[in-house]
Amino acid sequence: MITKIANELKLNTSQIETVQQLASDGATIPFMARYRKEMTGNLDEVEIKAILDSLQYEESLQKRKTDVLAKLEELEKATPELTRAIEVATSLQQVEDIYLPYRPKRRTKAEQGREKGLQPLADWFREVSAYSVQQAEGLAGELALEEALPFVQAIIGEEWGEEAALRQTLRTKVRNEALLRSQKKKAAEDEKEVFAQYYDYEEKVVGIVPHRILALNRGERTDVLQVKLVFDETLFLKRAISKLDRLPTEKRDVVTLAIKDAFKKSVFPAIEREIRSSLTETAEEQAIDVFAKNLKQLYMQPPLREVVVLGIDPAYRTGCKWAVVNETGKVEEVGVFYPTAPKHDVTGSEKVLSSLVKRYPISVIVIGNGTASRETEQFVSNWLKTAEREIAYAIVNEAGASVYSASEIARSEFPELKVEERSAVSIARRIQDAMAELVKVDPQSVGVGQYQHDVSQNKLKGSLEFVVESVVNMVGVDVNRASESLLTYVSGLNKTTAKNIVAYRDEFGRFNTRKEIKKVPRLGAKAYEQAAGFLRITNGSDVLDQTEIHPESYKLTLSLLKELGVSKVAVGTAELRDRLNSVDARVLSETLEAGLPTVEDILKSLAKPGRDPREDIQKPLLRTDVMNLEDLQVGMEFQGTVRNVIDFGAFVDIGVKQDGLVHISKLSNRYVKHPLDVVAVGDIVTVWIEQVDANRGRISLTMLEPKKQ
Repeated sequence: MITKIANELKLNTSQIETVQQLASDGATIPFMARYRKEMTGNLDEVEIKAILDSLQYEESLQKRKTDVLAKLEELEKATPELTRAIEVATSLQQVEDIYLPYRPKRRTKAEQGREKGLQPLADWFREVSAYSVQQAEGLAGELALEEALPFVQAIIGEEWGEEAALRQTLRTKVRNEALLRSQKKKAAEDEKEVFAQYYDYEEKVVGIVPHRILALNRGERTDVLQVKLVFDETLFLKRAISKLDRLPTEKRDVVTLAIKDAFKKSVFPAIEREIRSSLTETAEEQAIDVFAKNLKQLYMQPPLREVVVLGIDPAYRTGCKWAVVNETGKVEEVGVFYPTAPKHDVTGSEKVLSSLVKRYPISVIVIGNGTASRETEQFVSNWLKTAEREIAYAIVNEAGASVYSASEIARSEFPELKVEERSAVSIARRIQDAMAELVKVDPQSVGVGQYQHDVSQNKLKGSLEFVVESVVNMVGVDVNRASESLLTYVSGLNKTTAKNIVAYRDEFGRFNTRKEIKKVPRLGAKAYEQAAGFLRITNGSDVLDQTEIHPESYKLTLSLLKELGVSKVAVGTAELRDRLNSVDARVLSETLEAGLPTVEDILKSLAKPGRDPREDIQKPLLRTDVMNLEDLQVGMEFQGTVRNVIDFGAFVDIGVKQDGLVHISKLSNRYVKHPLDVVAVGDIVTVWIEQVDANRGRISLTMLEPKKQ
């Protein structure tokens, strides 16, 4: 098992064994990736997760093999050959194919034939021996031969179709040769013609892209499309029947009819279900992967620190709820104004804004991108032109804000606020620290992906939670400021220990050292080991506590500093950074008899203690003006923010009501396998207007600079 996984993942067996052992000892993926690099051979989180997923699959495979072998023993069908075939099977599909003939079945026609004692007659028809009516009638027992033949053919067809090698051959041929065809159902209703391109559509299975599979599945599920595999079975059946050449004509005719009937009624439909299921699984994996990568970028949006923000949750009839949030995320004031339809109280709303900026040093206004977003943006943009001081605004993805605002987390955080007011607070905080705010929302509610409602929700949930955990631990959290929701994702912690950390902080005040975290109830030695390096303490009594350096490496760090001739006081200073630039990490690791990856990580942490990796990413695009769809002209150049990346392109916010689509073919002059290879959620990109469809509200963009006339 270890060797197989190592070969599949192109890793050493020792790496697989190490990860397996560390995981069994309670180590988390972030902990292994960050603090056990020497042991794992510098594996990253994705590689470690792949190992653990493979181990889980192999364990499931072994369990299924054991169960099948036990069933065969129970049925007294186990033979040395069958046992060996199951033992060497490398996939669950192979095991199921081998077990298929022995699997308990519903009472099929073939089973009824066996109950009538017709198995010997079915076997006789496949024997290379002369045909004899008398012998056939004798084997038919109490039934007339004509009555027995349908049962006999059912037995022959079932047994032919359950041959593992035959099914695998057919499976391969269908994958390589079949077409996936869709047609609109006669009575189907598709008012907006969502599935218009699939009303009369076909494509080879082998080349169909994942997002098209999910679109076809949705069209089928909503009863708009009829979807099926089309396969020319002529050659396949001809080869199968050619093996019957040695049979007498009378026998060959019976067996041929049995094979053709079985192929049509059971074998091909089963293979079709398998292949469509496999295509769907692959498509779901792709969709989940895209969602996960987009989510990671959303969480990695750089924080806008030390700014007072006015957050606005746009709406029409009920008005725009607003919240002023100070530099630390504390809510100063909430309210509502009505600049949009039906009230259109622009004058009253402007007075509210003017009053707010006089009372609070607001430097950024943040607007959610939901209903009435662009109308609200237009109002804010117009007001900014008359503002007494310079204020910028930004549009943020508000997906999940309404879910958060009605959640237990929000109720406990702001019991005195209304649901919509909590949304405004969440929107404001998203630009201050997207990660800290988004962890309060179910990752599945953050709409950055495609067809997320059409995939396995359990798989999606697992993948997204892995992303959130990875990002939170990559960034690290300030244990004195982090919410319970944020702490829950820290390596080694859970809901109970996260809640206890917050309760301890509320009762005894801020933590001054990492050691003090050990005093938190129910946070044992193992949990502390896994969590300590990811919990930071700013302005504490030990400067190392604000770094990524794990407490288990403090002794090594002090030895390293001594070797460099400096003390802890120098950590984070320009003097030490200059000194570290000339240090040879390899020589230092040999001198200190320490692992090179650990020494390299310590040196990075000493140079920039408390460094936030999100700071290396582009800051949010702040605007001061807005345009209407009608103002756009082909060739116009814009700076825009990538809001979503999907298989066939990227949606970019250029400051008008509708996000524009950059098709995959317009992302780069070079070949692009997937849009994520070029752009990511949150990227600031330069785009040009290529086409505007005002009637349908669609904007086509390009990232390829137009040739000047």
